[in-house]
Amino acid sequence: MIYIETEIGQIDLGEALGMVSEQRRQYALSYSSEHDQRLSLAAYLLLQRALKAEYGIIEQPIFSYGEHGKPMLVGHSDIFFSLSHCRDAVACVIASDPVGIDIESLSRYKERVAARVMNDDEQRHIASSSEPSLAFMRLWTMKESLLKMTGEGITTDLRKVLSVNAEKCRFETMVYPNFVCSVCFSVAHKSNFFG
Repeated sequence: MIYIETEIGQIDLGEALGMVSEQRRQYALSYSSEHDQRLSLAAYLLLQRALKAEYGIIEQPIFSYGEHGKPMLVGHSDIFFSLSHCRDAVACVIASDPVGIDIESLSRYKERVAARVMNDDEQRHIASSSEPSLAFMRLWTMKESLLKMTGEGITTDLRKVLSVNAEKCRFETMVYPNFVCSVCFSVAHKSNFFG
């Protein structure tokens, strides 16, 4: 199931810091800006809410980390999750199979950036779109969500990410006025995270 929070500015930092694990408290406080601290806390609080709603887990989650930094739940190896944030929102997805999520604020399309991270077919698709910024962001969030699902992170050729993994993954993308959110999961997993 996917959870999204957009009221980041409404989060009371003091109250939120008291609702998270010491591990997350230290992580959130490592950010210098209050907005980034709020984003970090909001993502964790969404995960807490999801764990309680989906699995009845009420203790504060503790993370261990994979080779490329992919977080995993200590004591719950059968539960998979992914967190993401942008300036406008945070997102959390939780499932019983590997899953990845990425959320990005919409911004002005830049061809030079696309040339570095999109293959020729993807660049043509973006260029022919009536909304190039949206087309770019859809593809970008799909790539990021896939890399979060696999735990690779941005350690591979981004131009090839979707074409190499097309048969293995399924994506669901939601478009909001200020941001785009994509979820990636294995084709073996048939759930629809968006209801």
